[in-house]
This record gives sequence, C-alpha cells and structure tokens, in this order.
Amino acid sequence: MSARVLEDLCELVVDCKNRTPPEAPPGEGVAFAIGTPHVLDGRIRLQDAKPVTQEAFDTWTARAVPRAGDIVLTREAPVGRVGRIEAGMRICLGQRTMLLRADSKHTDARYLKYLLLSPEVQSTLHAHASGSTVAHLRVAQVRTLPIPPVPQLEAQRAIGDVLGALDDKIAVNERIAATARELSLTLYSQSLDDDDSVEVVVESVATALTRGVAPKYTDSSDELTVLNQKCIRYGRVNLEPSRLTLREKVKPPKLLQLNDVLVNSTGVGTLGRVARWTSDLDATVDSHITIVRFNEDKVDPVCAGFAMLRAQPEIEAMGEGSTGQTELRRSQVGELELTLPGPAGQKELRPKLDALEERADQALRESLALAALRDALLPQLMSGKLRIRDSEKIVEAAV
Repeated sequence: MSARVLEDLCELVVDCKNRTPPEAPPGEGVAFAIGTPHVLDGRIRLQDAKPVTQEAFDTWTARAVPRAGDIVLTREAPVGRVGRIEAGMRICLGQRTMLLRADSKHTDARYLKYLLLSPEVQSTLHAHASGSTVAHLRVAQVRTLPIPPVPQLEAQRAIGDVLGALDDKIAVNERIAATARELSLTLYSQSLDDDDSVEVVVESVATALTRGVAPKYTDSSDELTVLNQKCIRYGRVNLEPSRLTLREKVKPPKLLQLNDVLVNSTGVGTLGRVARWTSDLDATVDSHITIVRFNEDKVDPVCAGFAMLRAQPEIEAMGEGSTGQTELRRSQVGELELTLPGPAGQKELRPKLDALEERADQALRESLALAALRDALLPQLMSGKLRIRDSEKIVEAAV
C-alpha cells in the first residue's frame, strides 16, 4: 500500500462548466444535465434531471464526455456527494460538480467510488472545504486531496465487487418499486375510462387540509419524526433527511395517519411534489408541507392518493411568488379538482393498488437493510479490519 493524492488515482479530474445548461425544448433532449441534487446516496439519479439538446451537451462536455464508470463528485452545496455513472446514462455536468475517471492501470473505478464515500475520506473532504456562507472545495483541493493508502488492484476489485453487489441489488429493488408504481398509475388511468368516473374538489372530500408545524428540533431519539421537503422524492417518502421534534408540541391533526397525502408547498425545484404516507411511524411534517387527509366515507383514500400523484404536474404549476420563494397556498391545494373512478370502480381498484404498493414497499424495505449493511461493511473493508473473504460470505447471505 502507498499514500497518494486523489489525482494520482485518476486518469482525468475535470471541473464542470460552472453554469447550468439550458433545458431542451420538448422532444429535443438527447441527454440529461445533473447537479448536486441528482447525486444522492452514492448514486446518480435522473428522475428529476432536465434534458439538454445536442448543442448544449457538446458545449458542456467539451472538457470530457462522461462515460460509464466515471465518478461524479460534488464540491459545493453540499461537499462530498459521490455517484458513479452507470451504463446507458448520457449526462453532462451542471454546477458544483467534478468528473473523475479512474486510471485503470492501478485504480478500480468501483473501488474509487467507495473510497471517496469512506468515513476517512469524507472527513478529509469536509475538513478541506472552506467558505463563509457555503462550504466548497476548490478544484486544486480536489486534485491534491490526501488519500489513505490503497491496496493493490486485485484487492480493490474484490472490495468494489463486494460492496457493488449490494448496490446492484438496491438498484434492482428500486426498479421493482418504480415499475410497481408505474403499473399502479396505469391501472388508475385505465379505470377512468369507465363511464362512472367522477370529478371531486379536494376540500370537499377531505377531513383535514393543513400545513405542518414550525418545529423546534431535538436530538433525542425518543421524540417525533419531522418530514421536510427533501423527504418527498419520486412520489415516495424518504426518511433519511428527516429530523426530530418534541412530541408535546404537535397536536393530533398534524400527526400523520396512514394514507395521508403530503404536498411540498414552498421552494424551488421541490414545490408540488406529492407522496403518500404508508408508514405506521409516529411522524409529522414541517411548515413547508401540506397534509391532505381524505374522508373515507366519501372517497377511497388510496384511490384519492393516486389521483393526487397523477395530478402532480398540475400541482407543480400552481405555485405563486418569486423565483426565490415560490409557494403553494393551502387553499390552492383544496381547490384542486381530481378525477376518480366511481364508487364501484374505486372498490375494485383498491386491492390491486394495495398489492402493487406492498410489493414496492417490500423491495424498498429490503433496500434499506442492504444499504445499512453496505454502510457497515464499507469502513471495515477500507481499513482492512474485515477480510474480503468474510465480507463476501456476509453479502452472499444478504442478496
């Protein structure tokens, strides 16, 4: 093993253009532009990425065309997110990101990703970051970032394969969940072809329509979970960015109930996102989210929730205000018109939606367990405290 700096492990270390590529007109997109929001949990996620034209792609990739296996590192807002470009991704880099290409003669690309995600390197990244308002890394700091000793290439590949097997299974589970959700929305749309479909206004079929609390946060693990805008992504709730608040400060109407619909109601980029609450965890939402609770005597809450998901593009377009703080008023959410199947159609559709959602939730729950295992193994493998052979057995049992 030998001590090196980051550029010693790379064939390329390339900064982005530091301007946001223009979004392509409808039908003209040939690739996607990614920035820091699209690098999350060690992955590059294109669900919210904006398409770009061929001209923009050529301009923003003039320094290097990203290819499968390359690493994307964020150097600001926030520092230190890492993702690996997967086969089939055609992307260009937006602001605050850098492209790293492992030198295949002595560095395994998958290993490099996990090395950058390791606690030791993450600590070094944040220690080198500076800035009075927003922490950031300069390009030179990334190039000369101290890297702990790395093993020989064969051992790197073995470590990358072990941790990569977990991430591969997580990716499969995410595709299962996404496919299940797509099937649910397709079934829902098909159910509206019947002659008995009805139009309803949200406030007329809701028992609660309320904004969340402005919480006082706590570090106590026994307190109430608070969801924020970052928790609502891709039509589902991600608990990782949530925080905790004192239970006694939250009144029952703002405590989440099964099948509540959550609508991001302020912000740029996140406004109008919709998710269904399907957990039995005690939780609430902060003041940037609107809770919609449907009256089961008037509509099936699951069907109504899917009507809200289907209407998300319309909800996103309803925001008012400046570009710095766009807002969706509670009354606007209440005035939204939804199309639902008639009562008989809702009754027939509900068990189909429940079955698909349960399959998706099962896959996502497994992914959470796999991610926890990956995060536990990563520092042990990087430090050499855990033998590769032993980690392989653990992973084989898990996947």
